[in-house]
Amino acid sequence: MALMNIGDFAGESGLSAKALRLYDELGLLTPAEVDPFNGYRRYAPAQLPRARLVAGLRLVGMPLARIRQVILLPDEAAAVEIEAYWRQAEADHASRRTTLVGLVARMHERKTPMNTTHPTHPELTASAAHRHRQGARRSQQDAVLTGAGLFAVADGFGNHDDVSSRALETLVGLEDCHTTDPAAEIEAAVARAAAAVLEEVAESDGTTLTALWLHQGSAITAHVGDARIHLVRDGTVRRLTRDHTMVAELVAEGRLNEEEAAAHPKRMLINRALAPGAPSVPDIGLTTVRPGDRLVLTTDGVHSVLQAAELDEMLVAPGDPDTVAARISAAVEDAGAPDNHTVVVIAISEG
Repeated sequence: MALMNIGDFAGESGLSAKALRLYDELGLLTPAEVDPFNGYRRYAPAQLPRARLVAGLRLVGMPLARIRQVILLPDEAAAVEIEAYWRQAEADHASRRTTLVGLVARMHERKTPMNTTHPTHPELTASAAHRHRQGARRSQQDAVLTGAGLFAVADGFGNHDDVSSRALETLVGLEDCHTTDPAAEIEAAVARAAAAVLEEVAESDGTTLTALWLHQGSAITAHVGDARIHLVRDGTVRRLTRDHTMVAELVAEGRLNEEEAAAHPKRMLINRALAPGAPSVPDIGLTTVRPGDRLVLTTDGVHSVLQAAELDEMLVAPGDPDTVAARISAAVEDAGAPDNHTVVVIAISEG
């Protein structure tokens, strides 16, 4: 059978041409033929199963050395080796969980007893602006919520166009809540949002949800999915959220490099969302804020289109919230705006 060029092989395997070049460099998938004059790679159709296997094993975090062993085995022996790897991975996970539970318990035991005095918090003011665009999509499935101290974005998927808006509706009123445990309150609000979504959507529908609540000098964050919250302070950018994708987690653990992640066909596949059958418990964060801070929420239609360095440069550039939001949205539009995109910019000042 005739050899396939890298573009055709990429289309058949579901991998990108960039990923195929990377797997060649790593010695995991060598082309059947490389043109000595122009360097063009050609693959045999019989290599398709191996290409898919390599991509799948990298997605679950199998080390490169072990993948090299697996791909040389007959199918039955390879299946046994993969099962053995996963049994150990599950055992390692259980051991880590036991260790973490113990660490958390000790931290709770060391909590300072409550005293009768009430801490004072500086009076902070938040001013905000946002941009909310449809891009090249047939409909707008992003939603945005901006209040005096509560800000949230949601990115819907499936055929239910207003599922993201429905999720954010359940958060309204949270900023007026008087509580000594804001983390528990915002987590409960996300649980209500998840319940509201499940009442209305089909199996393939759902939404992400990322919220920020300014409460007594702190930013309380709740995050499910792949929207992001960025903190800009003293000219530097720090992410307050982590994407809920298998690929992002493997990168964070050092088991997948950035180049592989950027080329992986499932890099955008989220594994936490407000959706039927999906884990929806949010990551909760607490960050002390101070005058001069800038907080920025973006949906993936922003940060998956703009290069990280380009976005960071715009995040730290001077300007009021409206100027910064407009600048970022314009850059997404200039890049083709293939997806819905939303950006919320919040400036913290004293008084």
